Amino acid sequence: MHTVFRIGEVRKIDKKSPLYEVELKLTSDDDQQLRQLTDRIREESSGGTGWYRLGSLLLQIGQFNKAEELYMALLEQASDDSDKAIIYHQLGWLKDDQGQYQEAASFYEMSLKIERKTLPEDHPSLATSYNNIALVYNNMGDYSKALEFYEKSHKIKEKALPSNHPDLAASYNNIGLVYNDMGDYSKALEFYEKDLEIKKKALPPNHPDLAISYNNIGGVYNNMGDYSKALQFYERSHQILEKALPPNHPDLATSYNNIGGVYNNMGDYSKALEYSKKDFEITKQVLPENHPDLATTYSWFGKIYRSMKDYPKALDNFEKCLAIVQKTLPERHPNRAITYSNIGDVHRLMGNYEKALAFHQKALNIQENVQCNPLECATTYINLGETYREMKDYSKALTYFEKGLEIREKKLPKNHPDLAVVYHNMAKLYLATRKYSMAMKNIQQTVEIAQEKLPSTHPHLLEYNETFERIRKKM
Repeated sequence: MHTVFRIGEVRKIDKKSPLYEVELKLTSDDDQQLRQLTDRIREESSGGTGWYRLGSLLLQIGQFNKAEELYMALLEQASDDSDKAIIYHQLGWLKDDQGQYQEAASFYEMSLKIERKTLPEDHPSLATSYNNIALVYNNMGDYSKALEFYEKSHKIKEKALPSNHPDLAASYNNIGLVYNDMGDYSKALEFYEKDLEIKKKALPPNHPDLAISYNNIGGVYNNMGDYSKALQFYERSHQILEKALPPNHPDLATSYNNIGGVYNNMGDYSKALEYSKKDFEITKQVLPENHPDLATTYSWFGKIYRSMKDYPKALDNFEKCLAIVQKTLPERHPNRAITYSNIGDVHRLMGNYEKALAFHQKALNIQENVQCNPLECATTYINLGETYREMKDYSKALTYFEKGLEIREKKLPKNHPDLAVVYHNMAKLYLATRKYSMAMKNIQQTVEIAQEKLPSTHPHLLEYNETFERIRKKM
């Protein structure tokens, strides 16, 4: 009983059989990595009665329905406010993980209301409540409120905890997450690196929390257009998660999705599709059919099929994404705008320009009136510009290209591939309007960035070189 093995080599017995041979190695009593990991698991699931510890463990391994059943039973039996506050808090955590953000906020606020009656304003328990409310606001797209609550939480933690405490690391991570969502990638990286620095000292090297840190840093590098670094950090994260989590855990699905996203950006669409399918196989099993994470998966399928020029499939997946987004997110949530813009772009590629314009305008109605990542608004401007360019309304196209370019030049590194996309669009516009010197200037900037940042096999590079040749012949 209670024997722990390390998994060594896994071999398929033969090509026809679905059976595998797994080499197991018995761990010894003095295995330091195993001891560190079990001590940490014991620490994380400590506190309260056995039932409360079981509920916490169920949440950590993604068994949300079982956890909810347990906590609702405990709530009926709770005799005092302190027990109720704990249960409301755990139910908030559960609802947030299920993507039911309004319910999550309601449970967290009930917990906070009880706590503030009995606790001083700088009590560590209040920091936890502020943190969780901030997380819900971030998921709902209200970034300024999220930052406000995260900073309240962080102030308390800075006073109460030593500088290398894991909870302080989590606080840095959360603030980094908001800055990332707001498109402030240098600030996001700064906070993510503070988080990683503490975790590397405090945690065993195979702890899932380290995987989260590597994943988040990978996400920033991906957003900054440094795809090789992004892939490096995503793969480090994935290696830990594969060892630490069951094969159908939602975090593994997210990891597959992130790696697929980098391959899509690198132009390796078959690999991108392979990883997105792995994500989908897990996500559809463990999450409700209208969960926002499933919308993200459909969105990535849409992007990949769009890149592969399979526009009907792209549109089908973006519409599946929209159906979930409309059911689960507020009307003016930034993710609705992203989805509208993606659908508009596919309609443009299919030649349905009026539909394209209508969806892009829906996106802008949100993006120009709520706080969102400015880069998302820039993408909509550029998509609108391309629509007008293809409609031969060159003055409107140029106006929108310039709006999008202004934002991207402010927010992105000078050699980011997304800048190459705009320069290429403008080069095609100037070619069509016979302004060949301006066309050449823009296509040279395009090719320069692409040669530096994209793999030599990337389809965009071929497209950019073809445009360069067409302009050169006109000079």
